[in-house]
Amino acid sequence: MTQDLLPLTRIPRTGLPASALVVGDPARAEAVAQLLDEAVEVSHHREFRVFAGSWRGFPVTVASHGVGAPGAILLFRELADAGVRTFIRFGTAGAIRPGIADGDLVIAEAAVRDDGVTGQLLPPEYPAVSAPEAVLALQRAAREAGAPHHRGIVWTRAAFQPGLIPFTEYEKAGVAAIEMELSALLVTASLRGLTAGGVLVVDGANADELVDEEATGGYDPHRQVVADGVARGSAVALEALRLLETQGR
Repeated sequence: MTQDLLPLTRIPRTGLPASALVVGDPARAEAVAQLLDEAVEVSHHREFRVFAGSWRGFPVTVASHGVGAPGAILLFRELADAGVRTFIRFGTAGAIRPGIADGDLVIAEAAVRDDGVTGQLLPPEYPAVSAPEAVLALQRAAREAGAPHHRGIVWTRAAFQPGLIPFTEYEKAGVAAIEMELSALLVTASLRGLTAGGVLVVDGANADELVDEEATGGYDPHRQVVADGVARGSAVALEALRLLETQGR
């Protein structure tokens, strides 16, 4: 008998742990899954790679959503259809606010909805906000891990290359970092009554400078300082999911 699978991601409709860590890169999903006990690969279709296992005795789903919010929102919706109720997005970002260093974690309190997809689903005035309990769980996990971290608003932007739009106004407004998928998760969670948050590893300590450096190949997310931040952030995100459950959110 053929297993009942959801149409776009090909994940099973039932049986996944109800808390999920979502990442962009399928290889990162595999790397995070290696931190789990008894991890198994549930499915792998297109950019959507899904694992299930446990972190300190707590069942967790780990899934990749690829690059960009339009595709990522397909995973978020189908994970919710499959019974996932708590999400932490773990990814990388460029820092905008001064004082944030390479390898630091940015815990998202909210996101600017420049994601290229949610504006086609509901009015732009609708906010993209993290669940307060997710923010606090991530902050506690980061503190307990001794991981350098910051809280703030992030800018979810559909275009990876900067184009002609300057970062200046968002920097003046105190936006902490820029990434590509989080606002789609936060909006999905709000609309579906889910708990969601995000934590990002800085792979460029001054995103405005990266605008100029990208033309000359200066952007390099594959440095050891970033890899160290990803290792710390993986454990922080998993622990935050556990804390959300054990604290009776």
